Amino acid sequence: MKSFLNLLFLLVSTVLLAQKSFDKEAVVAFQKELNAEYADSVKSPLLKKDLKTFKALDFYPINGNFFVNAKFIRTPDEKPFEMPTTTSRKPMYVKYGEAHFSIDGKKFKVNLYQSLDLKKIEEYKDALFLPFTDLTSGVDSYGGGRYIDLKIPQGDTISIDFNTAYNPYCAYNHKYSCPIPPQENDLAIEIKAGVKKFKK
Repeated sequence: MKSFLNLLFLLVSTVLLAQKSFDKEAVVAFQKELNAEYADSVKSPLLKKDLKTFKALDFYPINGNFFVNAKFIRTPDEKPFEMPTTTSRKPMYVKYGEAHFSIDGKKFKVNLYQSLDLKKIEEYKDALFLPFTDLTSGVDSYGGGRYIDLKIPQGDTISIDFNTAYNPYCAYNHKYSCPIPPQENDLAIEIKAGVKKFKK
């Protein structure tokens, strides 16, 4: 009986470790880092005229309701494909897995992708890409959708914080080539979290 309880405790502990909790301070740090990047004339995607008057990006209020611990399902047999972009460039990606989650009692699914180019770089070999659109796209947020950067999870749970959703560079400057979120990642909900549409 004792060994069973120890095993049960171990299993519960493992599940709890896999599931992270909402971290508001991490979101604040993310926003500060993003603003610092956009204010830096060397790193910023902003046009010179916009950089002159730039103070900060416009964010939705930080909302823990848009942090989810999603069920992660690996999809190992997917074939690489050319992801459409805003230009003729077509980078190679592969669908790495699916994330299933609920917000306000509604169930959603998004596909998570891995860049075949970034996979070759040690620093980004565990990187996953979540491009998505939602009911705020083209209204309060950028019409071309937004992105979230993730890492390959260790287990069958992946934490997604939509408060860290950011705009592609194309939202600020048309010289960039940006992946277009696949239709499968169009969410029938207002994701009022993350970066809003850029106001010039």
